[in-house]
Amino acid sequence: MSSSRLKSIAVHVLAAISLITGRSVAADEPSGRVDRPNVIVVLTDDQGWGDLSLHGNRNLSTPNLDALARSGAQFSHFYVCPVCSPTRAELLTGRWHPRGGVRDVTSGGERLDLDEVTIADAFKSAGYRTGLFGKWHNGTQGPYHPIRRGFDEFYGFTSGHWGHYFSPMLEENDELTQGDGYLPDDLTNHAMDFIGRDDARPFFALLTLNTPHSPMQVPDAWWRRVQDRQIEQTGPNPDKEDLQFTRAAMAMVENIDSNVGRMLGMLDEKKLTNSTIVVFFCDNGPNSDRWNGGMRGRKGSTDEGGTRSPCFIRWPGHISAGAVIPEIAGAVDLLPTLTGLAGIPLLPSKPVDGRSLEPLLKISATDWPDRILFAHWNRKVSARNQRFRLDDSGRLYNIEDDPGQTTDVQTQHPEIHRQLADAVQYYRSEVLAELDGTPRPFVIDDHSGNRTTLLPARDATISGGLKRSSRHPNCSYITNWTSTEDAILWNIDVTEAGTFDVEVLYTCEAPEIGSTIELRSALSESRLSKLSAMIAEPAESPLIGAAEDRVPRTESLVKDFSRRKLGVLSLEKGVQQLTLQATEVAGSQVADFRMMILTRQTRF
Repeated sequence: MSSSRLKSIAVHVLAAISLITGRSVAADEPSGRVDRPNVIVVLTDDQGWGDLSLHGNRNLSTPNLDALARSGAQFSHFYVCPVCSPTRAELLTGRWHPRGGVRDVTSGGERLDLDEVTIADAFKSAGYRTGLFGKWHNGTQGPYHPIRRGFDEFYGFTSGHWGHYFSPMLEENDELTQGDGYLPDDLTNHAMDFIGRDDARPFFALLTLNTPHSPMQVPDAWWRRVQDRQIEQTGPNPDKEDLQFTRAAMAMVENIDSNVGRMLGMLDEKKLTNSTIVVFFCDNGPNSDRWNGGMRGRKGSTDEGGTRSPCFIRWPGHISAGAVIPEIAGAVDLLPTLTGLAGIPLLPSKPVDGRSLEPLLKISATDWPDRILFAHWNRKVSARNQRFRLDDSGRLYNIEDDPGQTTDVQTQHPEIHRQLADAVQYYRSEVLAELDGTPRPFVIDDHSGNRTTLLPARDATISGGLKRSSRHPNCSYITNWTSTEDAILWNIDVTEAGTFDVEVLYTCEAPEIGSTIELRSALSESRLSKLSAMIAEPAESPLIGAAEDRVPRTESLVKDFSRRKLGVLSLEKGVQQLTLQATEVAGSQVADFRMMILTRQTRF
């Protein structure tokens, strides 16, 4: 396609998606204004559009979420990405996720580029206190960590999924801690503590619950409600639907509903309801073949069912209760919408791709031009305007009449087909081109508070006979460490030379103790730093998780890993390879490895 043709397409598409140029915060902007609204955003994980009784699902009951929807505005066609970390990046930045370098859901590909300004940055700059409670999934180390991306407080985990939901290992700010009880309840408790503090400043709270993402774990009280429940509505492929999985998802969603209800009740008790904007949405389509309104596609799909999400926005006195907004919208719109409602100027950054939905929410949009929203995953791209979707294979569907995408109508609407095909070509040529496939090292950095850097097994490369405990790296550990040829490696970038306390999380049965391991890093063969230590103490743990699973999992089971200090390592500034290897194997294997922890002691 010619450059002039691409330029013409770009002009059309940019107009369609209504790019908004960022503005600077004025120098005399107050550090905090108590008359600004508080903001709570609730984001759930793998809950589909159909997982709400409000949307016609008779298999479950979600009275609190239904009431939230009816007390504010409901977007009937709201779109997210097919998988987790891209949606979160679009919420954070208001930009299509490839622009921020998010290309995967694990092993570093989930990290949001450091030159992106986040929604938390915007609210913090305006004097808000900011907190994130739950799943982050846009970077773990140093400057990618949530407390470096605008959040004053963080309680949760930075991985794509977690392996156990009952009092698991978590992070509080940048230190490891132990959870308390069922994880969604615990996260909600921490969010409520943050929201309810006696502080004159307004707050921005992001509650990112980990359910109903697998493993399918839910407390007995919630499971008993559904374990014998009749499934009245099945998914589009009933022969593929695992009804026990569906029941587990139902129980987890009803627990979500209860937690949202608890939080909304606290707002009422503290008389914060009228001064607080509450948003609820999901990060992608459902994670199984369960009922989803007859739409084609589920999590991972760029079709309607993989990308359509509920979205409710409530602000009493400012947004009319019961409003149902038919215009298409998406996660990419939430940053400009929420900052606009709060009267917060956008920070100087790159242009956003989202559009402020404020005119729709205030029923004042007299001229709302059609637009194009994109869905991308794994190089597949679909495009949606108000009425039609062009799928990744180039077929055109009238979604208003055919949400199951059964009939290709491109011959009846050739001009619409051409416009959407041109838009997809623009997205592939211009937006996806911003995804740089060059490997990025994991940053060891502490310039703004992170003394501790976590290097989980997920982010390591392995060689020799080493194996991961699951094909899903996110919450896995490394096992089958039987030889001195086996190596665990991280490509790291040390931003400032210094010394670091080194600890590992490991398990090792008593008969296997005695192996010697060595950690080394080198900028060159002549500039080598290393330390060695013996695994002298047993650290035994059974596999954990299976007993709580309602259906068999595909993710790794977990263990209670022990934490042991190896010693002190000096690291020079620069990009280098960090290698963990055994120099002597005392038994049949060295250990199972979960994580390395580096804590800076000195600079030089």
